[in-house]
Amino acid sequence: MQVLQEQLTVEPDPAEVGRARRWARSRLAGSGVGPDEPFTETLVLIISELVTNAVVHTGCPAVLRLLFGDAPSGCPEGTVRVEVCDASGCPPRPRHAERDETGGRGLELVDGLADRWGWHPDGAGKRIWCEVDRTAAAFAAGAPAFINSAAGLDSRVTATWSL
Repeated sequence: MQVLQEQLTVEPDPAEVGRARRWARSRLAGSGVGPDEPFTETLVLIISELVTNAVVHTGCPAVLRLLFGDAPSGCPEGTVRVEVCDASGCPPRPRHAERDETGGRGLELVDGLADRWGWHPDGAGKRIWCEVDRTAAAFAAGAPAFINSAAGLDSRVTATWSL
């Protein structure tokens, strides 16, 4: 199967995060992913977190890529691979934010939402990638429970999506 790749250059401006989300939604819709699918919401949240990290922590332009189909990692059909490349050689550092902190949950959310993720050096910078499987059981069963703890919410609070 052929891989379809879409790419967007993101400037180091917080307003670019919203543009990246809108761009991603349009590309997902163009590839046949419905705008109201939990899969779409998951991907847009992941993209928002990764682009925010690139914009906030590097101060340099970044490149957002979406790959549809059999991505280079050999992931299954129906998987979308998200990549954000930036000019910083510093590795991503996941951390656990305190309940009252307004930031610091991005990579924790990516870790919980993506089926696979990682990073590697890319030239003088790095490439952070993740893959989300459209057929994953999480999309049939509702929101993963980790979302509540990552957001600092009481574990009794849950969200469900209907399909």
